[in-house]
Amino acid sequence: MVVEGLEVNYGPFRAVRNIAFEVQAGEIFGLLGPNGAGKTSTLSAVEGLLQPQSGNITVAGYNLKTDPLHVRANLGVQLQATNFQPELTVTEILQLYAGVYGVPMTKEKLQQILIDIKLDDAAKKRFGQLSGGQQQRVSLVIATIHNPQLVLLDEPTTGLDPQSRRQLWERMEAMRNNNHALLLTTHSMEEAEAVCDRIAIIDHGQIIAIDTPQTLIDKHRNDPEVISASRKGRITLEDVFIGLTGRTVRS
Repeated sequence: MVVEGLEVNYGPFRAVRNIAFEVQAGEIFGLLGPNGAGKTSTLSAVEGLLQPQSGNITVAGYNLKTDPLHVRANLGVQLQATNFQPELTVTEILQLYAGVYGVPMTKEKLQQILIDIKLDDAAKKRFGQLSGGQQQRVSLVIATIHNPQLVLLDEPTTGLDPQSRRQLWERMEAMRNNNHALLLTTHSMEEAEAVCDRIAIIDHGQIIAIDTPQTLIDKHRNDPEVISASRKGRITLEDVFIGLTGRTVRS
C-alpha cells in the first residue's frame, strides 16, 4: 500500500497535510499520534470512506480513485468496536461473512479456523456472549476471511486483558508471516514497540518521524525533550513520542 501527497480538509481545517508513507507486504506498520493528529482521517481515506482533497492511495497495485472496487477487494478492516449480530453464533457469523465475500467454507475449513483462533469450544456461543478478546479474534478472522493484501487495524487491543492482547499480537504476527501488509493504529507505545516493524508518528496532520521503533529510540535518546519525558531510567518509545509531540493532553 502506498500513500502519496494525502490531503484531507474539513472546511478550512486541514486534518491531514501532504503525508506519504508505504506499507510493504509482510510488514506491520504502526501509525501513532495524539488525539486529533490525523490518524482516523488517514484511515478513513484509505478505506474510501471520505474523499481527500488531493493525493493518491494505491492498494495491491490498484488506485483508489480509478479502481475502488479492486482496492476494497484487497482490503480488510478491523475496527476497535465490533457490530456483528449479537444473537448469531460464532459459526453462523463465519458462514455469513464467507458467503458475503464469496469464499467457500467447508466444515473442515470452518473447524480449522475455529481451532486457529482457539474458539472451537465456543463455536455455538452467541457473539454477544463472547468476551472482548474472543470478539476481537472473530473480528480479525472476518477482516481477513477473503485473504486481503492489506489489513487495517484501528486500535484493536483497546480494553483487552494482557492474555487476550498477546493472543491478538500473535494473530497479527502470523498474518505478517503470511505476507499480509498490516496498518495498525494504537495509543499503546508498548504495543507499537512489540509488534511493529516500522512506525510513523503523525501530529497536526503531518508525519514528523518514520522508522523502526528501535531506530527512533536510538536517534532521539539524547534529545532534551525526550530525556525530560523519561520516567523509567531508560529511553522508551513512549518517551520519544512525548518528546516529539509534547506533553499537552489532546481532547
